[in-house]
Order: sequence, then C-alpha cells, then structure tokens
Amino acid sequence: MLKKTDILDDIAKVAGGAAGTLNSIRQQIKNDVKARVEEVAMRLDLVPREDLDRVEALLEKVIADQEDMAARLDALENTKDKKKK
Repeated sequence: MLKKTDILDDIAKVAGGAAGTLNSIRQQIKNDVKARVEEVAMRLDLVPREDLDRVEALLEKVIADQEDMAARLDALENTKDKKKK
C-alpha cells in the first residue's frame, strides 16, 4: 500500500513537471510574439530606437547652436546700433 508521503511526493513531482512545462510554453509564446512584432516592425520600416535617440541628440545640439548664434547676432546688431548713435 502507498504511504501518504509517497503520494505527496508523486503529486509534488507532477506539479513540478507541470510548472516546468507551463514555463517553457510561456517562454515559447513570448518568443513567438516577439518574432511577430519584429516582423511587423520590419514591414512597417520603423526606425530603431538607437537611431531615433541619436537624431534627437543631434537636433538638440543644432537648436542650441542656433539659439547661441541668434544671441550673438543680436549682440552684434546692438553694438552696431550703439555705434551709429
């Protein structure tokens, strides 16, 4: 006759196996979804995040340089106007 501990051990083994199987199924679904999303992104010709970040940094620098040049031009125009007076 089976002891209670043997039955509990068997149940624990089955539960452990089921948990492992469910975990591998979850991982497979995650990988499949990721592959599908990447496939759709490639078809839509989306820009990678790294490229977008690089362009944003470049744009911020250009804007800062433009604002600096505008301020310098204003200063030059002000000194020119003062010299005329």
